[in-house]
Amino acid sequence: MSETEDRKAASRPDAPIDAQIDDGAQVFFDQMRDAVPAGQSDADIAPSLNDAKPPKPHYHGHRQRLRERFLKGGANALADYELLELLLCMAMPRGDVKPLAKSLIAQFGSFANVLAARPEDLQKAKGLGEAGIAAIKIAEASAQYLARERAMELPVLASWEQLIDYCRVRLGHRKTEELHLLFLDRKNRLIADECHQTGTVDHTPVYPREVIKRALELHASAIILVHNHPSGDATPSRGDIDMTRKIVEAAKAMEIIIHDHIIISQAGYNSFKTLGLI
Repeated sequence: MSETEDRKAASRPDAPIDAQIDDGAQVFFDQMRDAVPAGQSDADIAPSLNDAKPPKPHYHGHRQRLRERFLKGGANALADYELLELLLCMAMPRGDVKPLAKSLIAQFGSFANVLAARPEDLQKAKGLGEAGIAAIKIAEASAQYLARERAMELPVLASWEQLIDYCRVRLGHRKTEELHLLFLDRKNRLIADECHQTGTVDHTPVYPREVIKRALELHASAIILVHNHPSGDATPSRGDIDMTRKIVEAAKAMEIIIHDHIIISQAGYNSFKTLGLI
């Protein structure tokens, strides 16, 4: 048989159409014909097939439910990871952020620790981009700003609880020691809160002369020293006590009052004045 005859035999143009279709394809076409209502063609039903909507994701409506619970019951109505999830939703408008929120809580230990985490540490979290990091740091800055404003509403010594709350928000979750100076005017109102020195996990160098110099520049009449203990133990060390006494002596010469030295940790705080160390 010639090549031309062989091709003709293979194509079998005289064979019925159904015989040229394999069994699986034949079943498919039969089902499609049966699915077309009488009086309609395949073209009539094509638009309905194209208009089929994809199934909704499993988290559909979850964000709205979270918002409603928060607006009705406040932060206490949500778990820590849900509060973080709601925050991330504003920066990441699509997708399910619940796994990311849970992962961040597990990695950093708490909602507050996530807010206080350094941007460079947050960048290492898988799935968290620049928008999410910015949202987290904005939330931290907002909390600090609110606490500071409340602390400034009244003379500091008359609003001690607000002052402690502010110090906890400001320093309670820091991973290295920082010494902050709260400068007060003659009415004991807060003029400025400045980070004077940053140290290691357990030590911050302090120079009394620089502390007094800055107080004079701001025309401050009094100072409250505040520093943190990342270890979690707010007990004053021997070095803390010696450094405080040197600053008190230098301040007396310039008629500046050292009201207190507060040590902040995640577990609590200690006051030198309460302990009788000032």
